[in-house]
Amino acid sequence: MKSGFVSITGRPNVGKSTFLNAVLGQKVSIVTSKPQTTRNRILGIKTLEEAQIIFIDTPGIHKPKHMLGSMMVKEARQAIREVDLVLYMVEPAAPSHADFIIVSMLKKADKPVILLINKADTVKKPALLPVIDAYSKLYSFDEVVPISARKGDGLDIVLDKIKERLPEGPKYYPDDLVTDRLERFMVSEIIREKIMKETEEEVPHSVAVEVLEWTEGAIVHIGANIYVEKESQKGIIIGKSGGRLKAIGSAARADIERLLGTKIYLELWVKVRSGWRRSRAALSELGFE
Repeated sequence: MKSGFVSITGRPNVGKSTFLNAVLGQKVSIVTSKPQTTRNRILGIKTLEEAQIIFIDTPGIHKPKHMLGSMMVKEARQAIREVDLVLYMVEPAAPSHADFIIVSMLKKADKPVILLINKADTVKKPALLPVIDAYSKLYSFDEVVPISARKGDGLDIVLDKIKERLPEGPKYYPDDLVTDRLERFMVSEIIREKIMKETEEEVPHSVAVEVLEWTEGAIVHIGANIYVEKESQKGIIIGKSGGRLKAIGSAARADIERLLGTKIYLELWVKVRSGWRRSRAALSELGFE
C-alpha cells in the first residue's frame, strides 16, 4: 500500500480546483471563471486499491493586496514544504513572472515535482512543444504531463505517475471519505461560489460567508450571513427588489440539497463588515488562520 500528500500548486485560475473535482469524481472545491476563487486549503482524498492519495488544493500564488491575500499565499507556500509530491499546474503558454517566482519556491522545497500543462485541449499539439521546452529550462521536472481537467484527459496518467512516486504507508482516511471539510464549510463555499458567478468587478472578492444557523429536521434549516466591505456592495448583491439575492439563494439551495441529500430551507442575510479582509480579528472569526 502506498499513501502520501500531494499539493496542487500554480497561479490563480489555471484549473487546480477543476482538476481536483475531476480526479475525485465529485465536487469538493468550488470553481468559477474568476481568479483567486480558492481561499482555504481543501483536502481531497482519492482511495484506490493500491494507494491513497491525499490532494491539497491550495489558493493560487499571487501578489497579495491585503491580509487575506497574504494568508492565502502563505497556505500555498506551506503546502509545498509539507507534502510528498507537488503537482505544478500551468497553462499552455510561456512562463510568466509569477511562474518564475513559483519555480524558485519549488527549488527551495526540493520535492518531486510533476508539471501539469492544463487546458492542453485549447491548443494544437505542436504548440505544446515550446511550452514544455521553456518550463524544462526553468526546472528539472520529474514528469511533464499535458492534461485537460475540464475534459478529463490525461488524469489516469497523472494518477499513475503519482503512485510511482508515493512512499509506502497506511491509509490515513476511511475508504468512503473524499474530503476532510465539514458540511458547514462546504455549504458556505457553495453560497460564495454562486455570489462570485452572479457579481462582477471587486464585489466577488469582497465577500465572506458565515453559516450561523443549522437546524436538523424533516427539512434542514440553514441561515448564513454574507459579509461585504461596503454599503454599495450590499446593494449589488441584494439586487433590484431582492432579485439577485433570490437567484443566489436558489442556485445555492439546489447544490446544497445535492450535497446533503435532503431538502433544505436557506435564509441569507447581507451585512457590511468594513475592511474584513485587512483585519486579523475578523479573518480569525471567519475561519482564516
